[in-house]
Amino acid sequence: MITFDEKTKIFHLKNSEISYVMGVLRTGHLAHYHFGERLEGELIEAYFRTDQNKGLTAYVEEGRFDVSLGLERLEYPSFGTGDFREPAVDVLRTCGSRLTDFKYESYQVSRGKPAIEGLPHSWCENEDEVETLIIKLIDNHARLEVYLSYSLFENLGIIARSAKIVNVGDSPVVLDRLMSMSIDLVDSKYHMCHLAGDWISERQLYETKLRPGNQSIGSKRGASSAQHNPFMMLKRSDTSESSGEVFGISLIYSGNFLMAAEVDSQHQTRLSAGIHPDGFSWSLVPGDSFTSPEALLCHTCKGVGHMSRTFHRFFREYLIPKKWRASVRPVLVNNWEATYFDFDEKKLLKLAEKSKALGVDLFVLDDGWFGKRNDDTTGLGDWYVNKAKLPDGIKGISEKIRALGMDFGLWIEPEMINMGTRLFDDHPEWVLGEPGRSRAQARNQYVLDYSNPQVVDHIFSVLSQILDGSLISYIKWDMNRNITDAFSSYLSGSHQGELMHRYILGVYELYGRIRSRYPDVMIESCAAGGGRFDPGMLFYAPQAWTSDNTDALERMNIQYATSLVYPLSMMGSHVSEVPNHQVMRSTPLKTRADVAYFGTFGYELDFNKMDEGQCAQVVDQINFFKTYRTLIHLGDFYRLISPFEGDKNETAWMVVSEGKESAIVAWYQKLARSNACVMYMKLEGLDEHAVYKVNDEMPVHGSILMNIGIKLIPSFNGITKTEDSTGDYQSRIWTLKKIT
Repeated sequence: MITFDEKTKIFHLKNSEISYVMGVLRTGHLAHYHFGERLEGELIEAYFRTDQNKGLTAYVEEGRFDVSLGLERLEYPSFGTGDFREPAVDVLRTCGSRLTDFKYESYQVSRGKPAIEGLPHSWCENEDEVETLIIKLIDNHARLEVYLSYSLFENLGIIARSAKIVNVGDSPVVLDRLMSMSIDLVDSKYHMCHLAGDWISERQLYETKLRPGNQSIGSKRGASSAQHNPFMMLKRSDTSESSGEVFGISLIYSGNFLMAAEVDSQHQTRLSAGIHPDGFSWSLVPGDSFTSPEALLCHTCKGVGHMSRTFHRFFREYLIPKKWRASVRPVLVNNWEATYFDFDEKKLLKLAEKSKALGVDLFVLDDGWFGKRNDDTTGLGDWYVNKAKLPDGIKGISEKIRALGMDFGLWIEPEMINMGTRLFDDHPEWVLGEPGRSRAQARNQYVLDYSNPQVVDHIFSVLSQILDGSLISYIKWDMNRNITDAFSSYLSGSHQGELMHRYILGVYELYGRIRSRYPDVMIESCAAGGGRFDPGMLFYAPQAWTSDNTDALERMNIQYATSLVYPLSMMGSHVSEVPNHQVMRSTPLKTRADVAYFGTFGYELDFNKMDEGQCAQVVDQINFFKTYRTLIHLGDFYRLISPFEGDKNETAWMVVSEGKESAIVAWYQKLARSNACVMYMKLEGLDEHAVYKVNDEMPVHGSILMNIGIKLIPSFNGITKTEDSTGDYQSRIWTLKKIT
């Protein structure tokens, strides 16, 4: 419910989980009062504000000391008029001034969730499930308008925010910053948590205590990046998985971004998120507008786990394409680590036949099927089939795979190009880089200029020829390098600051066209693993490749931290060969599968190299996953033991069905312990009044499982062996089913 009190000038957005409160100050500025637990009763401005007369402080009006923009908690701060913290908007006018002073003008409330043209965004079919507030702010002197959008979803502690600026004047302006959201919190007693890493070590969990000054994460790589994910969390020092206050921010965007927590001299905290302003500028001629990406703000006092489950539900119900919202994911095999570039149709079909016999649903042909692509030095951009490898083309191999009873999937990397290809020779001006300068090379490739509509049109045309003539049900869309040499031959000099954003808009345009023309084709996004694992991609592709690192121990950390914001149904997770190709570690086949279950699940190895016993294990693994994949993908996820805390030797998590009828629990141990003793691990999310059968054997009351725990008996304590497998890299799975 969204209300506005004309007398007190207070906006109140509330549902069963949260309240979001703003007020219009006497001076017309929009103040932020509260984002947190649901409030009841009359809201009075005097309660939220603390008028202060402080020395060396700039006040809005001469002789009056009740409104200072440097002291107020503001909703969308301007630049240069007394607030010395980071602004939400920064505009350069033709006179050279950057001063802005946006004040409240009007508001509008409507049912439903408006789309954001050209950008990924949350959506809702049923208008009764969401209500949207649009607040209009104006700067009459600069002749600029800002529209702030707030969408409140029923029974979820999330607000979706975005901003639009309109040039209503007679002169052009240059927009240098437009944040998706800004919010000022009353204190700074928080710990900031975020997901940072690198290639094959994406999304590791980091935590630091807020301090005076600016703490930020971001990317200027042209993609959200493996280095920092567009997600940030603030929590109190005593917050745990199951209790305590948490703020979460997630940005629905895949390009350059900035998220910041700024603590001022009053110990207030300003949170902001949006497009990274470094290197960004956007020309607005009279009548033009610009809209920011959408940011999601989540609040709960029920702990980090509740925040995660809120985001999981939101992404499943209000972000990913409708077709894949509740659909189960197929078990796939990808040929990459089995063959790399060294394959032909005969080798692929041999792997496919064995895969089908083991129960695999989907065969994915990875890199190397096009152009002269026998290694990673050439071929990208020439999207015609390599007939030496595939004499009957993609059409032929897809039909043969389909005849085996499996679906067929195909790898593409449409944003990149190699030197020496036909496309490079025909259109060198389609490659990013300043003429006359040498270009930086990464993975032997360069970046196509997706700010140029001709490039997007061409790639869509050649990909459509392949998709139209083949039986393809799945695309793995890769992107293996970040943007350097950010110069476009298509854009004029005064528009070069628009390149990075226009690039990602071009990527979204191509994704949108593919999705529209081929609605039954599932897309998995990828960026050298998890280098563009973000909500913007999930709007088009319901799952993403989590990391190129498929080592079971590394994936425990990566998948645990990824689950802070992203649901399991979106995490690409495969069982791969040993020694692992990324870290050269050998782990048991059981452990590799026990980790990969908690994602989309598949294999990336050569089944023909396995013995009968290993193949029998694979059959059991596939049957197990197919039995429980609906629970895994649509259930509520609970983290039990963190690999980032304590001695970091154990990890555990579980999934509980929506009605608490069933659950699946996983526990992992990296290194064996000497003289190990019996331990208990408390479970979460069960019906405390019900009885569950554990592994189809012992009935145990839910209250016992949650308050005492499930028994962890050592596999070997130096004398007694209790499990078939012992030693390092152990894992166990329990299934629970409610019986009364």
